[in-house]
Amino acid sequence: MIPLRDTLASRSHPVVNTLIIVVNVGVYLIQLTQGSQLDRFIYTYGMVPARYSVPQIAAYFSVAQQGFALISFMFLHGGFWHLLGNMWSLYIFGDNVEDRMGSVRYLVFYLLCGLVSGLSHLIFNAHSNIPTIGASGAIAGVMGAYFLLFPKARILTLIPVIIIPFFIEIPAYFFLGMWFVLQFINAAGSHGASGGIAWWAHIGGFVFGMAMIRVFTKMPSAGVSNQIKKFTEKQSTPRLQVIRPSGAGDDPNLYATLTVTPHEAASGAAKLVNLPWGFYNRIIRVNVPAQARSGMILRLQGMGMQTPDGLKGDLMLKVMIQ
Repeated sequence: MIPLRDTLASRSHPVVNTLIIVVNVGVYLIQLTQGSQLDRFIYTYGMVPARYSVPQIAAYFSVAQQGFALISFMFLHGGFWHLLGNMWSLYIFGDNVEDRMGSVRYLVFYLLCGLVSGLSHLIFNAHSNIPTIGASGAIAGVMGAYFLLFPKARILTLIPVIIIPFFIEIPAYFFLGMWFVLQFINAAGSHGASGGIAWWAHIGGFVFGMAMIRVFTKMPSAGVSNQIKKFTEKQSTPRLQVIRPSGAGDDPNLYATLTVTPHEAASGAAKLVNLPWGFYNRIIRVNVPAQARSGMILRLQGMGMQTPDGLKGDLMLKVMIQ
């Protein structure tokens, strides 16, 4: 299953999440310049359990080097596809978690998830001399937080069957729950980082993310977070919105909700609305008038269901200010 996007739009621009992605890409570009020294570079800055459990190996590294590697390993990647897969997952799940936590708390949360994921790998592979690298443990923590914060969100997922792609929306709790179960099955049936994948790091990060999300969301916001939010808060919802109208009984009218921000409600906005209804799919333009109130109904004539006598009902769009 390949996640493509989620259905939740964040209220603020995810500056920290974007910064983390940029740093990971930047570090990967640095890796590409290492040439023949790449293995040494990864061994120095990656997570190598034996460096902490075998005195003869630990003696070659300073305390600062040992401590720094507990953080730096999560910014290294084994190749382009490893980097792309991790950053894509972070892009999908990270923005909403940052939006709920605040930027400063999200940064601390992300780094702690990565640290705990590395320690989980170290505990289960104490004498391994193989470097473990990648952001997947920290991202697993973000996914664990998303699992609890937004269980009813839906994940648009690509499921390739032979050569035929199927696109379906899967509830977040099911998608992430299945992902976690697969990590646990692979960890139980492998020896440490079998196949180059640190399964226990994923599990440790996910569980820590679930355990700590309530703590982090209940912590008081720092003044820095509030200042950042003033500049990062989105002034508009997505121009294109997918809405799923519903009907009731013999009522030919359809009913749905259109989301706008306070700024859009005050100044007015033009939206493109995608209306899937059975095999019917059409994009229409909707104008939200200035000074719109929450609960206002926009009536789109002739966009409802057809009655037995050939007439069509209307689409009733309820404006919701988020």
